[in-house]
Amino acid sequence: MIEQVYPDIFKIPIVLPNNPLKATNAYYIKGKERNLLIDTGFNRRECKESMDQALADLGIAMENTDIFITHLHGDHSGLAGYLSRPDNTIYTGKYCADTLLGYAGAGLHGFLNELIAQSGLTNITMSDHPGYTYASDIIEEATNIQDGDILQVGEFSFQCIETSGHAPDHFCLYDQERKILFSGDHILGKITPNNTIWAPPATITRDYLGDYLESLNKIAALDIKVIFPGHRFVLEDGYKRIEELRDHHQRRLEDVMKILGEKSMTGAQVAGQMQWDLTIRSWEDFPPAQKLFATGEALAHLTHLVFQNMVGRELKDGVVYYTRV
Repeated sequence: MIEQVYPDIFKIPIVLPNNPLKATNAYYIKGKERNLLIDTGFNRRECKESMDQALADLGIAMENTDIFITHLHGDHSGLAGYLSRPDNTIYTGKYCADTLLGYAGAGLHGFLNELIAQSGLTNITMSDHPGYTYASDIIEEATNIQDGDILQVGEFSFQCIETSGHAPDHFCLYDQERKILFSGDHILGKITPNNTIWAPPATITRDYLGDYLESLNKIAALDIKVIFPGHRFVLEDGYKRIEELRDHHQRRLEDVMKILGEKSMTGAQVAGQMQWDLTIRSWEDFPPAQKLFATGEALAHLTHLVFQNMVGRELKDGVVYYTRV
C-alpha cells in the first residue's frame, strides 16, 4: 500500500515476485513544477503493473516527474527505460548511467562470467542473476550526478552523497534542513545490504567492502532524524543501525578467517561454510541466485582481507584460491 511518510513524500512498494526482499521502496516526492521519483523496481510485468497502479493512484504524470536511480541493481533501476519520457530527466551515477545507456553492458556481462568461473561456482550462469534478467531497457539520455550536487524538488533541497560499496557508484539523497536521508540499499533495517565485488576476483584492484565501510562513516557524520531505505521499513535510529552493520561485517571477517584456517579455498567454498539468514540449511539446496549473492558476499570479505594483507590469493586453472597469510 502507498504510504505518505512525510509531507509531500510517498513510499510506493513495488512488488518483487519470488524474491526474499518482497518489494522495492520507490519514493515519490511532490514538488511545485516538477516532481521526483526515487528508484523503480525490476523490468518485469508485475513491477510495471505495481508502478502503473501507483502512478494512477497518486495522479503522477511522468512528463513532469524526474527519476533518481540510487544504483545499478535491477530492483532499483529496472524500470528506468519504461518510465523515461522525452520531457523528464534520469539522474544517476556515471557507472549506472553508462550501463543504462548501453555503454558498459558488454563489460558487465564479461566480468560477471569471469566472477562466476573464478569463484569456483559450478552450474551457475548469468541468467540466474535477477538483476541482469530484469535489467532496464536501454535509455537515450541520463544526467550524471556527482558527490555534493544539489537537486531542488519544490521546498526540498537534496544533496547527492556518494556512498559507494554496495554498488560502484551508489548515491543517497540528503535534505540537511529536514534531516532526512534516502538511503537506497546503503542502509537497510534488519536486512544487511549484500556486498559483492565488481571485477574478476583475480584482477580486482578496488576494495568494495572497504568503500562500503567508509561510506557508512560518511553517513554517520550527518545529522539525520529519519532514513527512507530502499526496502522494508523507515528507520528512525540510523546511527544504531550503522553500528549494527559495522559489527556485522567485522563478525563476517572473523568468520571468514576461521573458515579458511590453514586451508586454501575458493570463494564458493568459503560461502558454503558461512552462516546465512535463510531457512535452507544445505549449501547444495541454495537456489542459484542465492548461491551467487552469497558467493559475492564471501568474495567481498575475502578481497577486503587481501587488501588488509591478511589473506593471499592465487589463480590456478582459472579459479582463485584464498589462503591466510
